Amino acid sequence: MEIPTLENRYPTHLPDDGFRRCQPAPAADPALLLWNGDLAAELGMGTEWPDNPDAGRLWTGTELPGGSVPIALAYAGHQFGRPVPRLGDGRAVVLGQLTDRAGQRHDLQLKGSGPTPFSRGGDGRAALGPVLREFVVSEAMHTLGIPTTRALAAATTGETVQRQFGPEPGAVLTRVAASHLRFGSFEYYAHRGDTAGLRCLADTAIRWHFPALRAQPAPMRYLALLRAVMERTAALVNEWLRVGFIHGVMNTDNMTLSGETLDYGPCAFMDHFRPDRVYSSVDRDGRYAWNQQPRMAHWNLVRLAECLLPLVDEEDDAAVEAAEAVLGEYADLFAIGHSHMLARKLGLAGTEDAPGGSGTVESELGERMLAFMARHGADFTNTWQLLLKAPPDDHDQRMRVREWFDHDEEVDAWMAEYGARLHALGIDEAVRVRRMTAANPVIIPRNHRVEMALEAAREGDLAPIRRLIDALRTPYRSPSGFPELTLPPEPREIVPATFCGT
Repeated sequence: MEIPTLENRYPTHLPDDGFRRCQPAPAADPALLLWNGDLAAELGMGTEWPDNPDAGRLWTGTELPGGSVPIALAYAGHQFGRPVPRLGDGRAVVLGQLTDRAGQRHDLQLKGSGPTPFSRGGDGRAALGPVLREFVVSEAMHTLGIPTTRALAAATTGETVQRQFGPEPGAVLTRVAASHLRFGSFEYYAHRGDTAGLRCLADTAIRWHFPALRAQPAPMRYLALLRAVMERTAALVNEWLRVGFIHGVMNTDNMTLSGETLDYGPCAFMDHFRPDRVYSSVDRDGRYAWNQQPRMAHWNLVRLAECLLPLVDEEDDAAVEAAEAVLGEYADLFAIGHSHMLARKLGLAGTEDAPGGSGTVESELGERMLAFMARHGADFTNTWQLLLKAPPDDHDQRMRVREWFDHDEEVDAWMAEYGARLHALGIDEAVRVRRMTAANPVIIPRNHRVEMALEAAREGDLAPIRRLIDALRTPYRSPSGFPELTLPPEPREIVPATFCGT
């Protein structure tokens, strides 16, 4: 059982007040529950961890890997639109970094490892349910091809934590990320008027995530940083929309500079489609609904731009004008990506095509299909699978699609236009199916299936959650032996709300 020696780069690349050194709290009776062997192999770690009786001690922070320098990171944020000058890691510590087989460095963070200087009176622990939820959903996002933090291990502490619905088993998640630098990291220094801290942080973000920008002169590279983060953010949100994912807490402290999805608290994948769908129990006004995510991404980018203004120009008006020019590109950037995403889902474009190649016809066809889905409350994932299996020139299949939409006559006209567009672009049936197969998952971590697996895990049975994880490893293929995982919930199975777990 070997783990490469860690090296924590944060203390040498961030100002001293950007983190606090702190030790994880020992667990009473630690035990390893889940182990991500594929990720461990990518990180150059051994395969024998699940069989080692001491693994639980390491992956709860009761013991530490060599070279660990445990720190809690400082950051601020706008939470549901309200500024909070000081947040920080209240129940997580970054142990250090590992370099994977491709030469990329990754944070190793323990989440739920005990109180830190930023805990704000909390216990610093995590409950089993939210830990396992993040393990399942983050790995599902990875196999879907969406940038995300990942889960290496889930371990139980042998203790009980008190949460909203009563006592739960305690657990710790080992999260792997390109970094834990967030929009809120910049807000932390901006609230303090610390321009030197902002510059240090910006240069660190560039060094770690956008090294090509280092050659640009100081004022220009910070605008270039804003543009690069904007591009990654727009692309990420379009990927969320592609699979019906709703983040739930798109606060600025949950938006990464790397463009990875971070924080899987009250998130969910849609079953029956409704554009304004909200699952998060704390999002009472629908701020982060499915169809609001593009707008809120821009809102968050504006908050990031405000932090960067002192680095862009000493003159406030000039700095604002320069930042607004960059942010003004967002609408077109997102729209081009969105059109391309819809074209891919319809098989009218492939991943090999440039995003700007999808025209207004493809976009309009995609938007009209979404409107049909919303009108009839159609299942988001299964509707695209139905279309994939329905050649537009096949009369019987067209009738099947019409029946799916409650015999909506407008669907007939849509199918005819869809077929005509495929013909005009010279896309044969084999290409259409191949492209749609690559863009439309068969299986997603549906809320009711995740909750069933979590409930079993709370009772000590990990078999359902292991089965779910195994099925989600190949989301673009029918899950052999698990046909029920593709079914939407029955009315009694619907999970209407998800929770943060803190």
